[in-house]
Amino acid sequence: QVQLVQSGGGLVQAGASLRLSCTSSEITFISYTTAWFRQAPGKEREIVAAAVRTSSNKYYADSVKGRFTISRDNAKNTVYLQMDNLKPEDTGVYYCGVVARGLVVRTAQDYRYWGQGTQVTVSS
Repeated sequence: QVQLVQSGGGLVQAGASLRLSCTSSEITFISYTTAWFRQAPGKEREIVAAAVRTSSNKYYADSVKGRFTISRDNAKNTVYLQMDNLKPEDTGVYYCGVVARGLVVRTAQDYRYWGQGTQVTVSS
């Protein structure tokens, strides 16, 4: 059973920063495309950012470009999502997911393993 373990998140005011972490003891992230998704109440899970295996290929949703950064610490086998200048519309449950492909995959249905989810709430 592959587990992705998330940490971080919380309640912050608009303009603040948060960092989410995603780690695993069962898989190595450099072998997967890793992405962060978020899901707001009543809405579908949407991709926020993705990083492709060991390449520099990264994807960001238009809504977070310039504010969020996805990164990976290979020594710690951990993927991060640094979120700066947070806005109320960033509120939702954030999930990390992995897919065994060498390209950006934007659809949640294609991801094989998921973290447990982390609540991020941004107040105005």
